[in-house]
Amino acid sequence: MRYSRDKNINTIVTSLISIGWLPIKKSRHWQIASPLGERLTIPSTPSDNRALLNFRGDVKRLQG
Repeated sequence: MRYSRDKNINTIVTSLISIGWLPIKKSRHWQIASPLGERLTIPSTPSDNRALLNFRGDVKRLQG
């Protein structure tokens, strides 16, 4: 399944799902929920060149 137009973000999301995170479809964007219940919005059409770095940082913060 495609969660973002960025292939690197899709790879991260797919790997998170394989370790127990849950994808949640909202009205316009996908979110991913950690096993502890914290949610993170997936950038679907990242126009910012730092979107990948920001998403990685957010995931690392949620993982502890």
